[in-house]
Amino acid sequence: MRLFIPAAVAVALLTSCSEFSKAVKSTDMQYKYRMALKYMEKPDYDRAMPLLEELLSLTRGDTLYEPVSYHYAKGYFGMKDYIMASYYLGNFAKTFPNSVHAEEASFLAAYCHYKESPEFELDQQDTRTAIDKLELFMVRYPESSLKDSSLVLIDELRFKLQRKDYHAAQQYLRTRQYEAASLALQRFLSKWPNSAFREEAMFSILQADHDLAVNSVEEKKADRVAAGIRSFNTFADAFPKSTRLPSAKNLLRDLTALQSSAASTDTP
Repeated sequence: MRLFIPAAVAVALLTSCSEFSKAVKSTDMQYKYRMALKYMEKPDYDRAMPLLEELLSLTRGDTLYEPVSYHYAKGYFGMKDYIMASYYLGNFAKTFPNSVHAEEASFLAAYCHYKESPEFELDQQDTRTAIDKLELFMVRYPESSLKDSSLVLIDELRFKLQRKDYHAAQQYLRTRQYEAASLALQRFLSKWPNSAFREEAMFSILQADHDLAVNSVEEKKADRVAAGIRSFNTFADAFPKSTRLPSAKNLLRDLTALQSSAASTDTP
């Protein structure tokens, strides 16, 4: 048995190599295609892809060109080379819009960009491209069974963009640039009015306006205190049961104390 198992493996490998070599040398496109599909099913992309690549040039203008193009694109997807897969899947959907595989290819071309979407701290070009392509997919295939999957992916991608924008705005608060923080967070809420970060962002605006008022020069303090009080009222109205409300009220007390102090100073 110790001798038989390696021998059996060796025979299988030699047979496999012999089959592949025969398929590479064959001038029979149907045979070459069948062998390519056999390797795709295993999957064995190292053997399938060279055969399909050769068939791409041999079958142009032939009825085999469409299925070869489809499997070649799917081969890159199977290898997780999402950049190449997106290109060839998208090209397939454009070249063969009436193919039974066109819908799948169009979805997977968008999905490849979803797979390439990086962590939120990094550049989000692939994230935006994925959203655009998924939205276009739903326009082209409004009755698709993949519509719900597309919506789930879009929500996930948009959340990533929100998270990136929110953390960028928060960076101003972390570096004590209070006026810039307040403006950036207001722009964030304008861009993402239904964001999951809405409560945090509104509280952070109050925090930024409070800190700006507390550290303000006298000639600007009254206006900044008033802005801080407005921010408290906006937050309290929007989230009357927020767990942050006690902290918000502490900030309001500071602001009203500053307001009272300024008023007493101005009184003759």
